[in-house]
Amino acid sequence: MMMDPAHGTIGSDEADTREVQKNNFADAGGNAEPHQEARRVNNDPRANKQKGNQVRRDRRDVHGWVVLDKPIGMTSTQAVAVLKRLFNAKRAGHAGTLDPLASGGLPIALGEATKTVPFVMDGRKRYRFTVCWGEERDTDDIEGQVTATSDQRPTREAIEALLPRFTGVIEQVPPRYSAIKVQGERAYDLARDGEVVELAARPVEIHHLTLVDQPDNDRAVFEAECGKGTYVRALARDMGRILGTYGHICALRRTLVGPFSENNMIPLDQLEALCDRAASGEGSLADALMPVETALDDIPALAVTRADAARLHRGQAVLLRGRDAPTSSGTVYVTVAGRLLALAEVGNGEIIPKRVFNLTGLTASTGRNERN
Repeated sequence: MMMDPAHGTIGSDEADTREVQKNNFADAGGNAEPHQEARRVNNDPRANKQKGNQVRRDRRDVHGWVVLDKPIGMTSTQAVAVLKRLFNAKRAGHAGTLDPLASGGLPIALGEATKTVPFVMDGRKRYRFTVCWGEERDTDDIEGQVTATSDQRPTREAIEALLPRFTGVIEQVPPRYSAIKVQGERAYDLARDGEVVELAARPVEIHHLTLVDQPDNDRAVFEAECGKGTYVRALARDMGRILGTYGHICALRRTLVGPFSENNMIPLDQLEALCDRAASGEGSLADALMPVETALDDIPALAVTRADAARLHRGQAVLLRGRDAPTSSGTVYVTVAGRLLALAEVGNGEIIPKRVFNLTGLTASTGRNERN
């Protein structure tokens, strides 16, 4: 389980993605290019077309974040497809692949929120996971084939003494079944074809690693908070080897992704119920959305006048002088009248727009951030 940002879109996969149809157990990691459906020529003036007894609805502009409490058994790609259907949204993508057999936070970006996916991907992740001792598997998780066994079981004292070795910046060899490219091919494709995959160790950062429970001799429950690129599966594998037994991941729940915590998560059944109420006029889908700028919590905000906003919206730089000139440089998000306008770079008193937002359509309800 890669505790790292992952795909941002329907059908696009990167860092440790192994989809159900490939009989694999994916981690988090990858790209964030928003998926857009192919355009269709439509010369019919009517908004909808009939196909059999079904009506195909035109997709609409929906902008914001939904933090799905993903159920076990659903792939991240499937989850994005479900959310896209429920909201009838034109664009959707996710910010960190979550294993099919894992539950927990899967932030899904709709519309213009897809432009902020990289900021979530670069944030910290927190996981609660269970390691089963005594077996090492080729995928380093419960779905793989057993490659080594041991009758030894670690004591609590031995486990706790080991944890400092896996805290801070460490060198980690990614699992053979990962999406890392080897001479242009995904490692998991090579591994499935029976080829020997040798991946080089690389530095990753684990901020916290704690043993929270040991229900029996065969299992241990951990919590880890880590940075981009960390594989939980590799963590379980390496701890098992050093402890003189073997280990693999047998349960996983993600509890934090960047700015999104468990408090922000919404189960699929609740989201479907909200959509049903909204369809009958008893509620609004906007209540399920978090604002696009939620992903930008760690970035300074800069308010501009409407005149300057007009220039930035056209992609033109703006010079700020006097007391209005920003005193810092770097990335900011720009607002006008409290509304998100653009991502920009600031330097030498100049604002240079990099990504401009068009939030016409369905957006989060007023005060949505405050309620979370």
